[in-house]
Amino acid sequence: MAGRGAVALEPFPKAHAGSGRGVGLFYALLGAIGFSFKAILVKLAYQYPVDAETLLALRMGLSLPFFIAMGVLADRRASHRLDGRDWLGMAALGFLGYYLASYLDFLGLRHITAALERLILFLYPTLVIVLSALFLGKPVGRRVVGALTLCYLGIALAVGHDLHVGGDPGQVLLGCALVFGSALAYALYLMGNGEVVGRLGSLRVTAFATTFACLFCIGQFLALRPPAVLFALPWQVYALGLVMALFSTVGPVWMVSEAIRRLGAGPVSLTGTLGPVVTIFLGWLLLDEAIGPWQVAGAALVIVGVLVMARRA
Repeated sequence: MAGRGAVALEPFPKAHAGSGRGVGLFYALLGAIGFSFKAILVKLAYQYPVDAETLLALRMGLSLPFFIAMGVLADRRASHRLDGRDWLGMAALGFLGYYLASYLDFLGLRHITAALERLILFLYPTLVIVLSALFLGKPVGRRVVGALTLCYLGIALAVGHDLHVGGDPGQVLLGCALVFGSALAYALYLMGNGEVVGRLGSLRVTAFATTFACLFCIGQFLALRPPAVLFALPWQVYALGLVMALFSTVGPVWMVSEAIRRLGAGPVSLTGTLGPVVTIFLGWLLLDEAIGPWQVAGAALVIVGVLVMARRA
């Protein structure tokens, strides 16, 4: 999904010598903050008359030229030329990891707080482990079981907080289910992208897969809404869509890629632990979302659980 800042379950390779570790850390932190800010921008946009399909098409339509440019530049630097199988693989990854995951996420944000949304999305590394155990036969040790227990206990506390502060139980549970589906779609994307990324390169795959996702989002909008809808929105929605495209979609993708080039994937992945904390604070600051002890405790349990699994990997 264009817009993930959580922990990746992969080894910690060494950074390239002389690659600018300070700059890399700055990019990693700014990328994590940008990804975390997406839910806040969506919730702000929902204060105006706009639906998920239109808002998603606006975000991805504004992002599309940048991802095409990133993909073309990455392709020119690559030695492997793309064939029909490569394009099909990237289209499938774009549909699952960026279009479907984003759409379910936008739908879910109609019903739950930005803070709870970020915590549920942060579960996707746990889903990778569970799916790998179920379908690939990878063993799950006691330490991982303990980490999974921490994560889902934390989510239970966070859901309980949202219900306690006055949310309609049916709407909260619906929103949780939709965002959990988003996390599941992204976990499936991660399980399928290893072979493609290994052959084609991370930035090129991300750029072109996201390009396909942009086209899917625009196509969905055109199938469900008259095009005139996109040109009759309040100016605030256009402004929020532009910020979402630049600061919470294109910018973080490029910054995280640059950070990985300088630091390696492992250290960059750890900066994703800032995501839930940043979103909880911004939700309180900009959306007047309540912060309670159960929510803070839940966030702490989820972060600790994911970090334990990342350390194991």
